Amino acid sequence: MNSTVKSPVNGRSADRGPVMLERARWAARAYARYDKAAVDRVVAAVARVAAANAVRYAEWAVRETGFGVAEHKALKNLACSTGLVEAYAGHDYVSPRADAADKILSIPRPAGVVFALTPSTNPVATVYFKILLALMTRNAIVISPHPMARECCADAARTLAEAAVAAGAPDGVVQVVEEPALPLIERMMADPRVDVIVATGGTPVVRAAYRSGNPALGVGPGNVPVLVDRTADLESAARHIVDSKSFDNSILCTNESVLIAEESIADRLVSLMRGAHLLSGDERDQVRGTLFPEGRFDTRFVGRDAVWIAQRAGVRVPSGTRILLAPFDLAVPEEPLAHEKLCPVLGLMRVPSARRGIDAARAVLRIAGAGHSAAIHSTDPATIMEYGAAVPVLRVSVNAGNSTGSSGIDTNLPISMTIGTGFVGGSSAGENLQPGNLVNWTRVAYHVDAPFGDFDRLDPWSPPPGGPVPPYPEASNARTVPASAPGAAPAPDSRTAPGAGRDELRDEIRRLILEELASLVRS
Repeated sequence: MNSTVKSPVNGRSADRGPVMLERARWAARAYARYDKAAVDRVVAAVARVAAANAVRYAEWAVRETGFGVAEHKALKNLACSTGLVEAYAGHDYVSPRADAADKILSIPRPAGVVFALTPSTNPVATVYFKILLALMTRNAIVISPHPMARECCADAARTLAEAAVAAGAPDGVVQVVEEPALPLIERMMADPRVDVIVATGGTPVVRAAYRSGNPALGVGPGNVPVLVDRTADLESAARHIVDSKSFDNSILCTNESVLIAEESIADRLVSLMRGAHLLSGDERDQVRGTLFPEGRFDTRFVGRDAVWIAQRAGVRVPSGTRILLAPFDLAVPEEPLAHEKLCPVLGLMRVPSARRGIDAARAVLRIAGAGHSAAIHSTDPATIMEYGAAVPVLRVSVNAGNSTGSSGIDTNLPISMTIGTGFVGGSSAGENLQPGNLVNWTRVAYHVDAPFGDFDRLDPWSPPPGGPVPPYPEASNARTVPASAPGAAPAPDSRTAPGAGRDELRDEIRRLILEELASLVRS
């Protein structure tokens, strides 16, 4: 990083929110003038740094949250860094597009300031994912991590922010709320300086984003049914389902929740599921009661491994058990095992036919998970099409594990840690979140009889003159000493020096409030 560039502002108190957003707005305006080559340099540099730290942050996330599998989190971190950049290498969200046939010139317009809420379940992967999507589309982003994963996410965001600025991005293009608290987050979501909120988390978080008054992209909960019919490759289906349900201890919202098997192949399928322990009736009742005391899922079991869960339920299982199979008969709201389970416990239903299996999958999704995802293992195109048309979801994995299938890691769907559930799921987004969701296009349309202009080699954007833009001139709570001033004493850090920077901060907040009042008077 250029030694004269200020390090990123980080929210240490509720007072920092307006200052961070004002700084993000400044960075967004500057970054929106970058051309494709300058943006590509920033994105590539950030992806490299993210990938280099994938394992470190995966291990940190497991230590801090207490759930998941570090090896699997590292794979997700890689998928959401260099994997993501490689997937979009041929895409251009920066350059204007001229369509001579339709006589339309399309000019990309970034959203501006993105306020991103990230979950505890896929913490660093989601931080990586949202930062890179913002940078690809010339947006500034403020990350608000889940409190349970605050430390690893804040450090990851700082690391990526430093890499972005070092590669030429404006100072403040990536920031993080280091001490998230509900009142602060609600105020920031409602702030007019936020152009779009991207919310990944539980239903209350997403609903709060939609209530904020700012545009929001949110997702709903999953509750994935997986149907295995008599035509399926059973060995492949068994392997994929066990691998998927145990991936990161079933922490992804795309994990299979209920296995629906045709009766004629159910016993054979279960026998092929190596690492799965089929619970007896009594064992099932013990696990059900442990996971769902008073009918509600106990979040202490999120992301815990199958052996740990079995021990807490008083059930003896082999040491290598990866998932627990819990049989039940009816997919009704009163059956806890028919609900979403972010742990390696998989409900099991037997049905007499594929047609009845489709009905059962629809029943599962009526309980929860509408719009999210489903999976099927079959070699019959008619059944696959019927299933896809019948289940009220917007992505269906075929002959793949759904954890990594619907998230785009093992399929050609867009790689994503934010799964839109569309109209049926109460979401404004109906696809896997991707860069295109963070950019609009201005259409410059000619009269149908008018000659179209020659826009070849024209570009309204340009890289910053003389290299990186200057650092943000104010409201930074940490400073570095210019390299040209050896021996100079460093400026006090408001995080460590009592009282340092408080007058400056009060003046800045007062200025921002006066600006807001003035705008209200003018309106």
